[in-house]
Amino acid sequence: MENFESINKGYNNVFKPGQLSIGLVVPIENYAQGATPTMKDHVERVQKVEEIGFKAIWLRDIPFNVPSFGDVGQTFDPFTYLGYLAGKTTDIALGVASIALPLHHPVHIAKSAATIDQLSNGRLIMGVASGDRYDEYPAMHIDYEKRGELFRESFAYIRKAQNDFPNLETIHYGNLKETIDILPKPTAHKIPLLMTGYSQQTLEWSVENTDGWMSYPKGLYQQQNTIAQWRELITETQAYNKPFMQPLYIDLQKNDDFKPQPISLGFKIGANYLIEHLNQLQDIGVNHVALNLRFNSMHIEDTLEHLSNKVL
Repeated sequence: MENFESINKGYNNVFKPGQLSIGLVVPIENYAQGATPTMKDHVERVQKVEEIGFKAIWLRDIPFNVPSFGDVGQTFDPFTYLGYLAGKTTDIALGVASIALPLHHPVHIAKSAATIDQLSNGRLIMGVASGDRYDEYPAMHIDYEKRGELFRESFAYIRKAQNDFPNLETIHYGNLKETIDILPKPTAHKIPLLMTGYSQQTLEWSVENTDGWMSYPKGLYQQQNTIAQWRELITETQAYNKPFMQPLYIDLQKNDDFKPQPISLGFKIGANYLIEHLNQLQDIGVNHVALNLRFNSMHIEDTLEHLSNKVL
């Protein structure tokens, strides 16, 4: 089993069996000293990233500024912002990593996702998660302990919404009785949905239901074992292989031979060692890495050029 399922333009361009592609997490700026980025030159940087040849940009769903979490992401609503970026770009995949399903009604997610997929000519890739910032749940009168159950119901609702006049009964989100429809529909037969971490689900559930897995950076040996378990279950039960992706925080150095030093979820690193690490990730089965420049000390435009010339 070698091939990934053909879904939409974004999914098909980003994920190739046996290959690793590179994306960037938005905001594309250094905001190491605080939780909130400036979003300065944000559109120009996204357009530059597309021009250079990165395969995807990734936004996050962070409804509230939770000080203990320490990061508000791109600050803008992910769906509104992706709709805007859809009109400012032409080829780069538009990713969400990830929508916290229990914090939204699934009809709004389904409609927003399909709208962006249509406006971008099939470039949306949607990560989904159960959410991990406890403070957001009581603020929205949602039971944190039920987030796993809510995640599954919302996931099923979004999948059903891609059918014409769907039929679905849920405990928390209402019932669809084939008498009303949800428009628009996505450009393909479904929106690609990638699960983040475990999202309170079993790995077997993820293999059966999702279109890929977003996990967190780990040591190479541990990550290799994680991917091996995932792919073994896929081989036993699925018609298609499924991609695996992860983020990676980097502080890229001007000295290409700067040896890697650990930082949170990544490395302070030179280009040559970054290339070596990315090749190792490809060898163990990672299909996409979303680089995060939040802690990057070099000027961002210089960093993008350096990544273009040395790494991509």
